[in-house]
Amino acid sequence: MKNPLVAAGLALSLVLAGGASYYASSQPDGLEKVAGDVGFLDSAKASVVEDSPLAGYGVTGIENERISGGLAGVIGVASTAAISFGLFYALRRFKKDKS
Repeated sequence: MKNPLVAAGLALSLVLAGGASYYASSQPDGLEKVAGDVGFLDSAKASVVEDSPLAGYGVTGIENERISGGLAGVIGVASTAAISFGLFYALRRFKKDKS
């Protein structure tokens, strides 16, 4: 990677996704809490992707919730970075070809 700031940002993102998620709360998020308080939580439908490998903020097959969540975060950051870098590279090449 040519830009040390981008490399540092990516490294920090990976550390935060993998490490900080270890300390994330297991309590429901705000919307889920309100849905439970108001009484419409039971009417929620299952997601079409609930059986995917990264559903529920974890990795399927890993029993330890904290490790599973951290690994899901790292996978999410890495895949987002890979797609972003790929798109930026393709757009840069496209712009050079038009010049």
